[in-house]
Amino acid sequence: MTSPQTRPQTAQIRCVNKRDRPNPFERITHVGGYGSSQWKITQEQAITMIERGEWSFYVSLPGSTKAVWVEIGVSRFGNKYLRTEGDDDTRNNLLSLPECP
Repeated sequence: MTSPQTRPQTAQIRCVNKRDRPNPFERITHVGGYGSSQWKITQEQAITMIERGEWSFYVSLPGSTKAVWVEIGVSRFGNKYLRTEGDDDTRNNLLSLPECP
């Protein structure tokens, strides 16, 4: 007998922290948001939560009601990172978010 699947909780990422904020290609260190309370976690924590099926994250597109899901990418060097579905080299919805407090 298999145990029932539980759905992951969902949260909107509204801000990020990067190592070098002016550099559009620099690595994200933290993601955050707010709802009933403000939250901020490391990129590594977010990746683990996604991999375990505990959480799903999304980003709302600026000036739109459309949202895109956040997924895990793997660099050519084997490093895991967060990106949004459909990201390409010219548009990265996560990297364009404001700085987290």
